[in-house]
Amino acid sequence: MSKDTKRTIPAFIDLAAQRQRMGDRIGRALLDVLESDQYILGPQVAEVERRLAVFCGAKHCISCANGTDALLLALMAENVGPGDAVFVPAFTFVATAEVPVLSGATPVFVDVRRDTFNMDTDSLEGAIGAAKARGLTPRCIIAVDLYGQPADYARIHDIAAAHGLLVIADAAQSFGAALSGKKVGTLAAYTGTSFYPSKPLGAYGDGGALFTDDDAKAKLLLSLRNHGKGPSQTETEEIGLNSRLDSFQAAVLLEKLGLFPAEIVARQAAAQRYNAALAAVAKVPELMAGTTSVWAQYTIITDRRDAVANACRAAGVPTAIHYTSPLHQLAPYRDYPTASGGLPNAEWLVDRVISLPMHGYLSHEAQDLVIDTVLGALGTVRKNIAAE
Repeated sequence: MSKDTKRTIPAFIDLAAQRQRMGDRIGRALLDVLESDQYILGPQVAEVERRLAVFCGAKHCISCANGTDALLLALMAENVGPGDAVFVPAFTFVATAEVPVLSGATPVFVDVRRDTFNMDTDSLEGAIGAAKARGLTPRCIIAVDLYGQPADYARIHDIAAAHGLLVIADAAQSFGAALSGKKVGTLAAYTGTSFYPSKPLGAYGDGGALFTDDDAKAKLLLSLRNHGKGPSQTETEEIGLNSRLDSFQAAVLLEKLGLFPAEIVARQAAAQRYNAALAAVAKVPELMAGTTSVWAQYTIITDRRDAVANACRAAGVPTAIHYTSPLHQLAPYRDYPTASGGLPNAEWLVDRVISLPMHGYLSHEAQDLVIDTVLGALGTVRKNIAAE
């Protein structure tokens, strides 16, 4: 690219811009932890749990070491184990399928929708039948809110009620979103989320949390995350995990929570600009009626993905393909059951999705470079764009 045509190169996720926005507050918060000498489950942890629960409207927030543990702790709290079937989407990060296996249960793979990327409820019905045919006991649905949009919990809960199933929301990518006026964290019996640095609300290391309105389960989860210790912390009452959130990550999250509402608004504005510019040349994300997204990723579908990826690489525009294989085709999971009728949408999507830069600090100039590069790769030029 010549000097005359050089343009602002966007970051895929701009943590540096976010850090600059926080100024010296983040340093002071971390210094407070150092001076407190309470590095694990310090006062910052209790405070961030309180504020996270208030933010989403859940009664209880139980922090833990990471988003994977959040899901595993929910299964442990419900004694999900050998002989039980746990229904998971085939198009998502591997952690969702990992936790049933770690608990001794059997993941059963469910197809997803091409429009929302989330669990296909027709396929879920087929997966329940397939599990029963294998002699498994259907126990639990883990619905993933992929790329930031909540799954179709109304329909999922209907199916769960008909079959006596527990619903867990895997909200690793969707904390801050809402469905029908209810925020993520209140859409299922348990909601697990992740604070991995690249998440919409991310720490500076691993971290996670579980949300529930059940008082007894919340008390149990507090024990399970800390080696099964009881309230006195001297006696072990359960078989648990070492899954405590450290005070440094809690301090980071407390500072970032102050920026989070404005960042969600900015992410939505960026998604709208992308949609307006790219809808004519690629399949852009769709939101269900009454749904908001936090746009953990902005992901388009195109039959010419390689052309888009190559053009972006040449222009210095970062892109990502997060799931290059559906979970049921990964070597460790090939022998686990799938929904009757197969998983055609998951298999179709892995060859066509590509994610573009998305964060709360994406300038119009940087976003325009992304848009123009994608349009050029697909053989067209921008005629107009949504109002600045």
